[in-house]
Amino acid sequence: MIVGAGPAGASLGLLLAERGVRVALVEASRRFDRQFRGQGLMPCGLEALTQMGLEPLLADLPQRPLAGWSFSVNGRELFDAAEPLGSARPCTLLPQPALLAALVQRARQQHTFAWMPGETVQGLVHQQEGRIAGVRLSGNRVLAADLVIACDGRASGLRRAAGLPIVSAPSPIDVLWFQLPAHPRCSADNRFMVLLGPGGGCSLFPAAEGGELQLGWLVGPGERITRSPQEWAEAFAALAPAWLAAHFRGHATRIRGPETLSVQVGCCPRWQQPGLLLLGDAAHPMNPVRAQGINMALRDAIVAANWLVPLLQQGAGPQAVDAVLPRIQQERQAEIQWAQRAQQAEAAQGDLLRRRPELRALLAPLAPLAGPLVKALWVRRQRLLRDGFLPVRLRV
Repeated sequence: MIVGAGPAGASLGLLLAERGVRVALVEASRRFDRQFRGQGLMPCGLEALTQMGLEPLLADLPQRPLAGWSFSVNGRELFDAAEPLGSARPCTLLPQPALLAALVQRARQQHTFAWMPGETVQGLVHQQEGRIAGVRLSGNRVLAADLVIACDGRASGLRRAAGLPIVSAPSPIDVLWFQLPAHPRCSADNRFMVLLGPGGGCSLFPAAEGGELQLGWLVGPGERITRSPQEWAEAFAALAPAWLAAHFRGHATRIRGPETLSVQVGCCPRWQQPGLLLLGDAAHPMNPVRAQGINMALRDAIVAANWLVPLLQQGAGPQAVDAVLPRIQQERQAEIQWAQRAQQAEAAQGDLLRRRPELRALLAPLAPLAGPLVKALWVRRQRLLRDGFLPVRLRV
């Protein structure tokens, strides 16, 4: 049984079902668009979906390959880096709700797959000797399982119910998320833009569909800002080039947000107990910087399938299944921890420039000279965040 139909849960459910393993996918919501979900598929995430045989599925979904990344300080462009930055594929924006719906729809074609939306998990069920043997649903119903895989996100209720602690790392930022109509130039140019200047910093990109501009405004941890739409438009405009500033001011009444994204970063020392495995954000909540959450979740699913499918196909007993759970964590943990450190370093650098006007004042006039060096260092740092720290290959 898998609890949580996010990227880890939906993809692992599909992998198991297509290999003849009976699996139930339990999801609290009946909708995939109930909350903010990241859209960025890095080359390693795209490669994971390719290994799963999902290229035809991806071809039918709305998507937008990024053309590049642009960074500006105090109104001056520091550098622009064109995709794919030395990778085999460009970073691609794809609406996550559409991807999740497509994964579940394909899995439902298998007789070994049971889809259970709208079911709230209340807790874990234990056998007399302590092994986890299923979950308790609303109405005191029990759903038995040989193995419970918790993919229920960064606030994982199953992680808490199992008493598995998470070691959190302090994040230098939270994010306030906005949506507004995209300028035609943004849609045509299709760049991820980072703007830092007096009054704050933000990142923005055209959404994969719908003609919208997604904008994340950086704030300190726990910081909340109350502004009218017109005041937010002016704050955005103060950081932007003239053509984009005029767009912000002209669409102030159509700004939606902010939605607060409290950034939680951490990793469980143990991802498992007998009968239970944590994957994705349930095991290691990721910083939103460089869209690692969905990509790491897809790679988690591949590694879990490699270890679990042979055993579950053979009808192996609980002891054999429990014995491989630590190996799944061992294979994934090094990449997760490396990615989190890289994300934290990048977030800290951006936050430093956001908070320190003297640094921006020093850097902006030197942009023509410093830009190429900063670009080279930045591109080099992105490589492993994009392509993966360790090779992950589907073997089943």
